[in-house]
Amino acid sequence: MNKAEMFMIINQICMDKGIDKQTIFSALEAALISATKKAYQLKTADGIEAKIDEENKDIIVTINGERIPAPELGRIAAQTARQVIIQKIREAEKDVIFREFQEQVGKIVSGNVYKVDRRQIIVDIGRTEGILPRREQSFRDNYRQGDRIKAILLEVKREAKGPVLLLSRKHPDLVRRLFELEVPEIKDGIVVIKSIIREAGEHTKIAVASVNDKIDPMGACVGMRGSRIKNIVNELQGERIDVVRWSEDPIEFIKEALKPAKVEEIKILDEEKRHAEVLVDESQLSLAIGRRGQNVRLASKLTGWELDIRTAEGSHITSLEAGKSLEKILLEVEDVNEEVVENLKESGFHDLNSLAMAGIDDLIEVEGIDKKIAEDIIAKAKEYLEKGDEEE
Repeated sequence: MNKAEMFMIINQICMDKGIDKQTIFSALEAALISATKKAYQLKTADGIEAKIDEENKDIIVTINGERIPAPELGRIAAQTARQVIIQKIREAEKDVIFREFQEQVGKIVSGNVYKVDRRQIIVDIGRTEGILPRREQSFRDNYRQGDRIKAILLEVKREAKGPVLLLSRKHPDLVRRLFELEVPEIKDGIVVIKSIIREAGEHTKIAVASVNDKIDPMGACVGMRGSRIKNIVNELQGERIDVVRWSEDPIEFIKEALKPAKVEEIKILDEEKRHAEVLVDESQLSLAIGRRGQNVRLASKLTGWELDIRTAEGSHITSLEAGKSLEKILLEVEDVNEEVVENLKESGFHDLNSLAMAGIDDLIEVEGIDKKIAEDIIAKAKEYLEKGDEEE
């Protein structure tokens, strides 16, 4: 490869790969200095200078001001240029992939399961791979090699071998994006998703509204005979989804959010602190609370109101008490105290799903937990999740 050919190749590669020409020239100059030092067996690169003269299609390398003879330079330059170009092509391709997926953060990506182990699922996404950690999986997820998988792209990381995508099937945005795919009215902006609260694998509540009075937002999301929402539920492996009609009126919104329970009356106790009392019939109490307090807990988070559920007979529970169900379950495990519960939460284990999906190695890294306690916690979380499925 002579100089003219080298410049022609560099120009073509820069056009095809979108690489800045000066980037290659700078890298080539640095590489020529290093190659010259090695070729002349010099102890240091002091005194060696290299310059790419694009205008005259020339390469100039000097040692202490003396230019290296053309034959010797030709041999060094050819080998060096080849290595630099290959390296820059690889770097450019990695950078293109990184930028491409960086723009897709928060969106759904699809791929095929390449490998499954106890810590993660590796997903083949064409030009790169995605990592789906156990703690970002729903306890319902059960994928095998070769299966097609959809997940939310959480983050794109630069690594030596190329960009790696961090995926999640636990994030609420997975539900949001699935609704956007299934419901054209949402994609077109006619139906708007106001809020989503999700306990992955178990229960999601999604509040929707319509900007067109002629369009029923709930009907649009559910679809004819439930066809649209069935597709989403199937993708989430059977997770329960409640579509709720959003309202500016907090009383109406709370009534909707607590469905399927029928509410008799709602009193605003403190508008500033967003605290309300909900009166239901005794027969509706269990529906309003939900298993392990899940219905009232999700309704409270969806609406942003603290809710006290009461009956005329005197039964009573608050959404804050319902929110403590995880702590209560964990405290049933031998040798688990409130300090251990707090350590678990600080380490990112905020719900039963994340505990059920955790590996023993993940939990024993948490202060106060050994192998036996880790096994008991995972077993307890799975027991409650399976019990909930049986109840439903």
